[in-house]
Formats: sequence, structure tokens, C-alpha cells
Amino acid sequence: MNDKIAYQAVAVFDGTKLHWGRSLVLSGGIVEGIVDNNSLPQDYTIRKFEGQIVSPGFVDLQVNGGDGVLLSNDPSLETLKRMSTAHINTGTAAFLPTLTTDAPEKVNCIISAVSQAIQGNVPGIIGLHLEGPHLAKSKKGAHDAALIRSMEADDLETRCNAAMCLPSLMVTVAVEAVSPEQIQKLCAAGAIVSLGNTDGDHEACMKAVAAGATCAPHLYNAMSQSSGRTPGLVGAVLSSQQWSAGIIADGHHVHPANVEVAYRTKAPTNGLFLVSDAMALTGANSKEFDFGGGRVKRQNGRLELACGTLAAADIDLSTSVQNLMNFAHIDLEQALVCPTSAPAKAINRSPSIGSFVVGKQPHSLISFAANDTTLITSVKLS
Repeated sequence: MNDKIAYQAVAVFDGTKLHWGRSLVLSGGIVEGIVDNNSLPQDYTIRKFEGQIVSPGFVDLQVNGGDGVLLSNDPSLETLKRMSTAHINTGTAAFLPTLTTDAPEKVNCIISAVSQAIQGNVPGIIGLHLEGPHLAKSKKGAHDAALIRSMEADDLETRCNAAMCLPSLMVTVAVEAVSPEQIQKLCAAGAIVSLGNTDGDHEACMKAVAAGATCAPHLYNAMSQSSGRTPGLVGAVLSSQQWSAGIIADGHHVHPANVEVAYRTKAPTNGLFLVSDAMALTGANSKEFDFGGGRVKRQNGRLELACGTLAAADIDLSTSVQNLMNFAHIDLEQALVCPTSAPAKAINRSPSIGSFVVGKQPHSLISFAANDTTLITSVKLS
């Protein structure tokens, strides 16, 4: 079998730049270059993607479920496999399964299940995101208030051990529930510490940054807002180049004008990345599901609890790219950074995922129509 392959397309996006009229060339699974379509080597097998753009697979750092199942309802290897299938079919080739606020035994279960999934090469799973339970009840959103609490010694030990064992561990916490000293220990163990679901003031949030926090999971949502005299977490994120921030571009969680503000502020340092915050309904035809003892319904592009509170999002990253282009008034090349190299950078996994780099084995490849971002096919390369 010829191990020299050229992926011929209208254009190749390498993680930062669109190369029009070029093809991605690999030898032995390693990127040799991005070459002109009229100069393809004769001894290479050519795989044609007519009318399409070839790109690294999307990277999603906040995925709660898929294929009709929710991680918090069943933190098992089988759930992870179903989530993998659902999200790969939307172009997300690397993701962090996300467990929302739950009891310690559920946390232990998901750490074990993710370890098994990685050892078993379940496609797409690159680590774990623990969102809670160490949050602020005042900004709980759809999290179960009864389970929210401050971080204790056992919690810290569990997360530090997981960070040392898993390829990536993101831990979302609030400054009200976790001390700077605990953040330092988490970071020293290798965890990516993210601030969210907090009413913390600017000073407290910047102390968390000084301790090692580098990320905010869903900018503007469930966090202290920015005003003239009180910058809050939103102001801290937007004013500091040290922060990376995820954003939900569904048009419900964040006003389009604020999406544009975030893009203009954070994109120059690749500090803004798209997250789906996807729940059980990705890849499923269901209209509702159980979550945290309540019922979440899908309606008008939203996922809502009975009280009307948003319960994560009903969107995938492909659609998010389209929305980001419209909301921030940017082109496809600019938008594609936000679900590829930017999230990889946020978890220190660049360029192994989210990019095509000469001399490196690409993690994955997707293609979509050149006139939009409707995913057509997904091809796993490794």
C-alpha cells in the first residue's frame, strides 16, 4: 500500500491560515507540506475533495453528552463511546468529556472511564473537563446547588492525581470555593485551571491568574460581569492576554455584539475558542432529557429547564463557526482558528492537535463545502 498521500482540495486550512489551490501531502502519516495542486508528486495516491476545504478536526473543550446520553447520568465507558460517535460525525475530532457538578463517587467513575477510553483508543477523547462542584451557588446556572461546595483536601488530591494520569485535565472552579494555594497545586500537577460560575471580583480573579489559572470556560455566562467600576471576571478575561476563553456562539448564550467584542479582544493572541457545551441531544432526535433531577427541553434552538434557565447549548462547532463569522464579521480563515488551534493552545496540546505541521503526524482531518461550513465527511488519520 502506498503510504504517500495527497489530500487534494479547493484549499487547506492548517490551523492558522487558509491555503487556496493547495493540497495536504503526507508520507508515512507525517505531513510533508501543503503544495500547489498543479505540482502534486506523481508517485502519491491522490484523494480528491472536490469543492471542499480540508482542515484539522475541530477541538471542543466542553462536551456534556451526545447520542441521547449525558455524562452526568451515566459516567461510563459506554457513554463515552456514544459521545465519541456523535461528535465525530459533526467534525469534532478531539474533545474533553465534561462532567458537571456531581458527587465525589461520580467524579471517580468518570476519571476511571476516561482513562479506559484513552487506553482503548476511543476516537476523539483527549482528556477530561470537571466543571464543578467547586463553584458559587450565586452563579450556579443549571448546576445542582445541593452538590456545590468548597474544595477539600480529598478533592484536591483526586484532581491532582487525575491531572498526572490523563493527557489533559481541565478543572473549572470559582474563586469563592477554591483557594489560590489549591490552584497552584492543581497547576503544578498539570491541570488546566479554568474560572467560571463565579461572582468573584476582578482582584480575586487576578489572584487566581497569579496562582496559575489560565482559562474561562464560557465567557459572559455564569460569571461576574464588567461595569465601569467593577470589571469582574469578564473584565479580567478581556483585559489580560494571560487568559484563554471559550465562548458559546449559539445566539442565545451571548449577544452577537458581545461575541464580536470577545473576538476583537482575544483573537489577536489566539485566546478565544469555540465550545459547544453540547448536551445529550447532539446526534439524537430526542426533544428532551433528564438532567440534575429535572427535565431539559429542546425548543427554538435552546435547551431549557422548566424554569427557563439555559441548560447548556444545542449547537455543534460547525454551526458555531458559521455563527462566529456572522456575529464577529470575520472571514472563514479567521473563524476556523477558534475551533482548531486556539482550543489546542488553551490546553497546551498545540500543535499535536488542531493543526497541520510539517514533520508532525496530524491528529485528524475533516472536510467541508468551500462555500459554507456544513460538514460533509470526517476522516481519522491516526
